[in-house]
This record gives sequence, C-alpha cells and structure tokens, in this order.
Amino acid sequence: MKHHIDLLTALDVMLEPARFKDYGPNGLQVEGKRPVRKLVSGVTASLALIEAAVAQDADAILVHHGLFWRGYDGRVTGWMRQRLALLLAHDIHLFAYHLPLDAHEEWGNNAQLGLHLGLQGQTRFGEQQLGWLGEPAQGIFSDAAALAAHVQSVLGRAVVLVAGKPGPVRRIAWCTGGAQGYFEAAIAAGAEAFITGEISEPQAHYARECGVAYIACGHHASERYGVQAVAHQVALQLGLAHLFIDVDNPA
Repeated sequence: MKHHIDLLTALDVMLEPARFKDYGPNGLQVEGKRPVRKLVSGVTASLALIEAAVAQDADAILVHHGLFWRGYDGRVTGWMRQRLALLLAHDIHLFAYHLPLDAHEEWGNNAQLGLHLGLQGQTRFGEQQLGWLGEPAQGIFSDAAALAAHVQSVLGRAVVLVAGKPGPVRRIAWCTGGAQGYFEAAIAAGAEAFITGEISEPQAHYARECGVAYIACGHHASERYGVQAVAHQVALQLGLAHLFIDVDNPA
C-alpha cells in the first residue's frame, strides 16, 4: 500500500517533467484520498476510462492526455464536470504526463512504438528533440507501401499513406500522436519515410514534392504503448497492481 506521493515521486524521477515546455500540467492533476494499491493506465482521461477504472476498483489512473490544457476554458461544466465528479466521488488520483511520456528513451511512446515496429536507432530531431530517426532491425522495406502494410499489421488499424519516391525505404523517422508539424524536420534529418498519428493538408504536398513517404497511423493507436510501459515499470518498483485499459478511439 503506497501513498500517492510515492507514485508521484516515482513518476517524476522517471519522466523528468521539468525538462519540457508542455501544453499543460504534468504530474498529479486530481488528488484523491485512497492509498494506492492498484494503478490503471490508459491513453486519455475520458469518462469511459474513468468508469472502467472505477469498475476495476482502481486507486489511481495514469494517462498521457490529462484533463487540463493550455487555452482550455476553465469552467467545470459539461464533460469536464462529469469526469471530475466521478474521480472525486470515488477518491481516485489522476496522474497525467504528456511530452515527458512521449520522450522517455526506453519506456516512452516513441521508444515503445519503435520497439513494436522493429525500428532501431537513437537519433533525435525536431523541437525538444521529440522526433526519432532509425532503421528497420530486420532489413530495409521494399517500398513505402510495404512499410505502411507493416505498420497497419502491427497496430491493427488502417493507415493513411502518401507515397514519396519509389524504391526501398531504410531511414525511417517517427513521432507519435499529432506530430504532423515534425514532418519538415524529419525531411531535413534525412528520412525516407515519416510515421506519426495524424496528417493535415500540407503534409500530403510535402510528401509528394520532397519524395518522402508519410504514414498516418492514428493518434490513439500510436500512443497506446508508452503509458502502459511506464505504468508497468512504476508498478513493479512500488509493488502495485497494474492494468492497462484500452478505450478504442478511431482518431
């Protein structure tokens, strides 16, 4: 049985949130009352995840996407009231880490996505060095379509492919979530293909004009692995039970 401060300390030591300029507060976002014995992890602090955590009698929840973001309306109404009411009614602690969880060199979203896709390499690029660049561990892909098919198979989700130039793909860049803004930095870093969660209108043109393939594999799908890896490691360290709950999201 641990105090929630033990969990906060362990997460802060691992993820080093002070290193990052982020879009919202990292760490403990909602304080409950329960001693922490069971930790639930999930991608987003949605009502569905909170309800599932309540059903599992969880004491704390760890997410990548928390409740509070820069520029959001601060009033507690509608969906925000529902989520907060459920957390407070059951005295559940909510912890959220955004960019620190993306960036962790072993357990973060980018590290874990690379691991699942069989990509190796530690070269970083882009703002706050969040982008990763590497190569396939099992040899090059014959073309961008073969890489896209591999990503789709591993993640179990249809992807959007904008093919670059024909031919083999060896140097692959990736950055999970909504990192379409990193595409130009990936091109400058020498990538032949870029994998992220989302695509916006300009990236299709950049891909065709620069000859670098762009694969959008889903914001949620690309960020399922880091939060559960971090939670698993912290649960082992503190002797907690841990359960990852995947609330499906088509985005």
